[in-house]
Amino acid sequence: MATAASFPAIGDCASTGREKDAVVADMDGTLLRGRSSFPYFALVAFEVGGFLRLLFLLLLAPLAGALYYCVSESAGIRVLIFATFAGMRVSDIESVARAVLPKFYSGDLHPESWRVFSSCGGRRCVLTANPRIMVEAFLKEFLGADLVLGTEVSTYGGRATGFVEAPGVLVGENKADALKAAFGEAPPEIGLGDRHTDFPFMNLCKEGYIVPAKPEVKAVTVDKLPKPIIFHDGRLVHKPTPFLALLTLLWIPVGFLLACLRIAAGSLLPMPLVYYAFWALGVRVTVKGTPPPPVDKSSGKSGVLFICSHRTLLDPIFLSTALGRPIPAVTYSVSRLSEIISPIRTVRLSRDRATDAAMIKKLLKEGDLAICPEGTTCREPFLLRFSSLFAELTDELVPVAMVNRMSMFHGTTARGWKGMDPFYFFMNPSPAYEVTFLNKLPSELTSGAGGKSSHEVANYIQRVIAATLSYECTSFTRKDKYRALAGNDGSVVDKPRLKPSQVMGC
Repeated sequence: MATAASFPAIGDCASTGREKDAVVADMDGTLLRGRSSFPYFALVAFEVGGFLRLLFLLLLAPLAGALYYCVSESAGIRVLIFATFAGMRVSDIESVARAVLPKFYSGDLHPESWRVFSSCGGRRCVLTANPRIMVEAFLKEFLGADLVLGTEVSTYGGRATGFVEAPGVLVGENKADALKAAFGEAPPEIGLGDRHTDFPFMNLCKEGYIVPAKPEVKAVTVDKLPKPIIFHDGRLVHKPTPFLALLTLLWIPVGFLLACLRIAAGSLLPMPLVYYAFWALGVRVTVKGTPPPPVDKSSGKSGVLFICSHRTLLDPIFLSTALGRPIPAVTYSVSRLSEIISPIRTVRLSRDRATDAAMIKKLLKEGDLAICPEGTTCREPFLLRFSSLFAELTDELVPVAMVNRMSMFHGTTARGWKGMDPFYFFMNPSPAYEVTFLNKLPSELTSGAGGKSSHEVANYIQRVIAATLSYECTSFTRKDKYRALAGNDGSVVDKPRLKPSQVMGC
């Protein structure tokens, strides 16, 4: 049996002239800097099973750790798999693997391993003890892996049993056997691993390299990936290490009560007092720029249409808080619970352009109105393509740049129940919103007086908001996002790729 000293370090592996070479790599501790897979199991547990499932996993984590280090890797991983997956719908696991995990995996990519792995133009294979269902989407879609060999979780009736199918957890000799079955008599040129249980498969490769444990090494930046990760889902802001998972579980009951109190203050108090109530309850609202005064309804003038960048469902609430008066909002969809607790009037769009245009014109005759023309939220520093509908309806247009800060929970979701979005946002210990009012569009840049096309107006407003926030503008739409993310049934259609031609100058 080879030892660690038998294999040179990954830094000694040349990455030039590898256009025809095949590479096989372990995942945790090799392709990823972190050697522990617990945070990713915890993400699946929380995103699919919620509070109780994460608690169950955390309670069994000490047992898994004891078995891992004192008995075998296989025994410890079996405990993590059972605690995380038992009883879960396969479609839900696949959905989280596509929509949530890539964001966290990509933030932990080892630079030296990625340098070698990405330089190989032959077959790229990943051998991992992690469940294949959990890692395959990221490895193939974002790292360009051709083959993913991982532990297979048994299923019954569309649900995971929590047990492992033969030949068991993919560690040690099981990895070597899987490699032989996949490559046959033509061994790959390069094998990458980080621990002694990787040596059996590394010995089958023409060259083997060890990835030293250096957690302080900086992860690969997202711009170095073959495909940028723009859209993602999930409630947790940070990767849940055991310590952070424990803090999250301890905070949730307190945070939920605090969220209810904050929502009650925003819903029941007069709007001029909401800003101060939020401040007293730890919610920070920063107002920049000069907002326009309310329109005198007796003058017969059309109300102002506030064009907001879209961060969460609460954008119109914080716009109203910044103005000190309730501003109705039009939206594509809002849950019944959100309608009940909302302190402002919300009006649903029908998605029929003529019908929506007539409705918005009618609302503007009654006063000011807010709209988020992106149609959906994006957590990255990007703006989705703006709908141009609003530009045809009025020349009274005021762009508003919205940005928020969340330290523990994201206040948006694509897969879950959107009625909980306000609660998750307000469950953060100290959530914050920054509302920047930009200059009203000059008449020469509008569709009416200026004769500009609705698309020119929409693109201009998108650019000025993006420039204010230092964001990029993309041509991605609401439909593109939900095609890129996993649906509730676990399906994905036509994953879009961001091309240079799709990015508009800001």
